[in-house]
Amino acid sequence: MAIEIERKFLLKNDSWKASGVKPLVLKQGYIMNSKTGVVRIRISDSTGFITVKGRTRNASRLEYEYEIPVKDAEEMLHNLCEKPLVEKNRYNIDHGGFQWSVDQFLGANLGLVVAEIELDSEEQAFERPPWLGKEVTGDSRYFNSNLIATPYPDWEKPY
Repeated sequence: MAIEIERKFLLKNDSWKASGVKPLVLKQGYIMNSKTGVVRIRISDSTGFITVKGRTRNASRLEYEYEIPVKDAEEMLHNLCEKPLVEKNRYNIDHGGFQWSVDQFLGANLGLVVAEIELDSEEQAFERPPWLGKEVTGDSRYFNSNLIATPYPDWEKPY
């Protein structure tokens, strides 16, 4: 059984950019998005993936991901996925022995920037980078699958 344990944070500044890491360009959409889980199609640079994720409980959920031909992924994004698609630049940054993913959203979610870390357990300790802000792991507005129905610019202010 594959379990993803992920915590998500806002950023308090953009000093993470000093890492100089080049982004991966991600485009993703959802074929199924329900209370029990999601089926996601993603293109990461020039590689396609299909991912099945279970319901999130705390910071954990079941996750199964498989590489698929990029042409198939493109067709599924275009023909089967809800719109708008989730588009973002992902910067993978090493800090304190962990890899952080900083996602800078584009398109319908322009302006949203979050950092994620994957852990081996929900209790696992980690060093917080100086650019890390408020934790939003439990806030479902930040789930990529929810950014389709309610894009970031449409949220009620304040965040």
